[in-house]
Amino acid sequence: MKKVLIFGASGQIGRYLIRKLTKNNYTVTAITRNSHQKGYVLKTQANAGYLTIVEASIFDEDKIRSLIKNADICINLIGILYEKNKANSFENVHSNFPYLISKLSSENNLKQFIHLSALGIENSIDSKYANSKLQGEKNIKKNYPKALILRPSIVYSVDDNFTTNFMSLLSLLPFFPLYYNGRTKFSPIHCSDLAEIIYYVISKNINSLTLECIGPEVISFKEILERLLKLINKKRLLVPIPLVIAKLSAVFFQFFPSPLITLDQIRLLKYDNVQSGKYKTNFDIGFKKLKNFNEEVEKYCYMWKKGGEFSRKK
Repeated sequence: MKKVLIFGASGQIGRYLIRKLTKNNYTVTAITRNSHQKGYVLKTQANAGYLTIVEASIFDEDKIRSLIKNADICINLIGILYEKNKANSFENVHSNFPYLISKLSSENNLKQFIHLSALGIENSIDSKYANSKLQGEKNIKKNYPKALILRPSIVYSVDDNFTTNFMSLLSLLPFFPLYYNGRTKFSPIHCSDLAEIIYYVISKNINSLTLECIGPEVISFKEILERLLKLINKKRLLVPIPLVIAKLSAVFFQFFPSPLITLDQIRLLKYDNVQSGKYKTNFDIGFKKLKNFNEEVEKYCYMWKKGGEFSRKK
């Protein structure tokens, strides 16, 4: 059995991936920052003997070195949407950490190194998030030239911070701001589809590739909000706001423990998050039957409807 090491295993993608890999006779070592907080969920993702949960910091080089030494495949799913402090910065998480683990993976001759990056980062030159992601890719390719880089568009599921946050806000607020008139385009991909893609590239031993991971539709930000409103049976005003006001609101919100939006995210929203045409996509390697956005969100949107779970169709 191949031994897979997953950093960022407790996130939505990691949990789907653990289930897929362990069902197919891969043993997984799942790395989490806090095993007491995340471990109880991870333990339910696989049968006994197939999953080991390890608590480790991305700054503990000795521990990381020992973990990579005993692996066949290393997968990095770690990413942040905003900076919490100097330690948890874009540079440390998206650039320095990938440099370290790709270097160690190369030194230990691992069969595969798979890194989760993000779509559209080459265009977003004024975003710290995008620049750090791009630098992370460059660092990886220096150390491990045959690395597989995955660039997904927005990833959604019942456990996401995308559809669930928007439905929460849309259910409470009388109106919702449209940044850049809601024109920014996305190709949302369901979390389980992304996990299937990762499993496929592992099982087929695909290397030396940058793969854009996209869903079956291109949807504008405004259309996403309209679809979510329809799904939760709400009517709200979607109001285009000037960029100056958008930036002021972001300055205010980014002081929250979990910011609704930051200045850096405002910059990111200037750029479409869709297929670039420069790289292969999951469609090119055979993944064409992907989950439909409306159909999947409908399965869990009842939580934001009037009546909650009692509004579900029998």
